Amino acid sequence: MYRILIVEDDRTIAELLQEHLKKWDYEVRLVQDFQHVTEAFRTFDPQLVLLDILLPFFNGFYWCTEIRKLSNVPIVFLSSAADNMNIVMAMNMGGDDFIEKPFDLNVVTAKVQAILRRTYAFGGQTSILECKGIVLQLGDATVNWQGQQLELTKNEFRILKLLFEHVGKIVSRDEIMTELWESDSYIDDNTLTVNVNRLRKKLEGIGLTDVILTKKGIGYLVEK
Repeated sequence: MYRILIVEDDRTIAELLQEHLKKWDYEVRLVQDFQHVTEAFRTFDPQLVLLDILLPFFNGFYWCTEIRKLSNVPIVFLSSAADNMNIVMAMNMGGDDFIEKPFDLNVVTAKVQAILRRTYAFGGQTSILECKGIVLQLGDATVNWQGQQLELTKNEFRILKLLFEHVGKIVSRDEIMTELWESDSYIDDNTLTVNVNRLRKKLEGIGLTDVILTKKGIGYLVEK
């Protein structure tokens, strides 16, 4: 289920969007405090942001810039100020699309679906796995987080991929070793511990601590 954050101070529009997108099985949250949008972003960790331009305190261009400091998540601007200058400004600030008000809810849904599909899938297959802003690129076995990139070995990549595919669930040591066995790189129980510890140290090197949790005697877990 994709998470969508709506930054819109017109409560009627925001709630209409929320209810409509929920029907498409999206998890949707509305920003309540327009002085602390980035805090709401960090807490909810959305995979797409719908962002109005005209907001209390700071405008949407400001918040787009602030979000871009934290993430490359897709941002779609919503505004009745749809002149060329605002559209160009929105794109230059890091926006991915622009929807003019008033809008058809079905058009918004179609655009949201297209952007999510383009961002998180390719050719019908997932090209990235994402959790809490951490992006695992399946094509080149790299981790991207807050503008930093980390290259993984084959075993490190397979371990993290398996954990990301089962976010919020414990993956047993046997499951992980089976995955590595099938990759023609058999490892015993002790070597698995070494690989996981090495992966943890690499992640810590770019500021990612406590990503992989140990469930003693069972396996490993990446929390949602």
